[in-house]
Amino acid sequence: MSKRIAKKASGRTKTAALKSRKDIIGDYEDGLLVSSKGYTVADAVRNWLEFGLSGRGSATVDKCTILANKHIIPSRGARKLVDLTADDVDRWLADKAKDLSTRTLRELRSILVRAVSRAQARDKVKRNVVLLCEIPKGREGRPSKSLTLEQAEAVLKASESTALHAYVVLSLLLGARTEELRALTWSHVDLDGTLPSIMVWRSVRESGDTKTRKSRRTPAMPKRCVEALKLHRERQDVARKAAKAWQDNDLVFTSKLGTELDAHNIRRSFRAVLKKAGLNEKEWTPQEMRHSFVSLLSESGIPLENISRLVGHRDTSVTETVYRKQLRPMLPEGTEAMDQLFPDRCCMITT
Repeated sequence: MSKRIAKKASGRTKTAALKSRKDIIGDYEDGLLVSSKGYTVADAVRNWLEFGLSGRGSATVDKCTILANKHIIPSRGARKLVDLTADDVDRWLADKAKDLSTRTLRELRSILVRAVSRAQARDKVKRNVVLLCEIPKGREGRPSKSLTLEQAEAVLKASESTALHAYVVLSLLLGARTEELRALTWSHVDLDGTLPSIMVWRSVRESGDTKTRKSRRTPAMPKRCVEALKLHRERQDVARKAAKAWQDNDLVFTSKLGTELDAHNIRRSFRAVLKKAGLNEKEWTPQEMRHSFVSLLSESGIPLENISRLVGHRDTSVTETVYRKQLRPMLPEGTEAMDQLFPDRCCMITT
């Protein structure tokens, strides 16, 4: 004989109590009363972190885990999932908006949406109230910036005696993403052809694919890139012979044992280069070498369409949106015409 489950219905009025009783009966019939008993927001989030990130890259898993453990579980984790309301989530997001950027708030909401959706699919809760909540405007994040030509030259020079030299050269002179360079293999590098080039066809993402289909590209290399890669290959050969257990993965940029570099390795080495170049290492990231590539090309008068193809964007709107602060004004014709039609009044005043 199955155990009888008793749950009292209450309310401020008789009508409210009857509605509460009706909801309890409905939940019981839907199988929610038993299955969701004691199931918390933390349970839902941890379940999603464990089983809902299959196929995602390690960087994505680490980021979601850190955000969940730092921002979601401590403040909302103890609440029973069936008791979570849209108002709860709105207040929580509004409170987080005082200290976090809009982008981080978007990521937090996304984690909670996915965690609750997974719980909903497993009959832990009737609906996903997080979907009813908007993302508030958060604090302004640190704006990205680009190196000047003089600063870029200083960084290139400072990197010459380091293992990161070729990496810095390719970042600044080709605008490749960090995730693309870390996955670059020698089989995708042509140093001896009539037009040396690299095939940017892979990344360190879980799938091994580039960020988008348009990101796949084969740019020709400036002479400085070719020289840097040839020197890098010689240095790598020396390191390979000296290593007791070299792992040959055909990677261009590796650790001292031939293994893939992680983002932390790159950031640490890049900071050392910046310090040597006389720049504040805390104010720059490796990604901003790509921003510098866009800025320097734009200042040189290269059309936006060409820049967009070189950095692997699917269209110019992406380039304009992401790098709008690095692009010079590209439509001077109207200004020049109006200056001729309506010259400065100061120039028209005669004495």
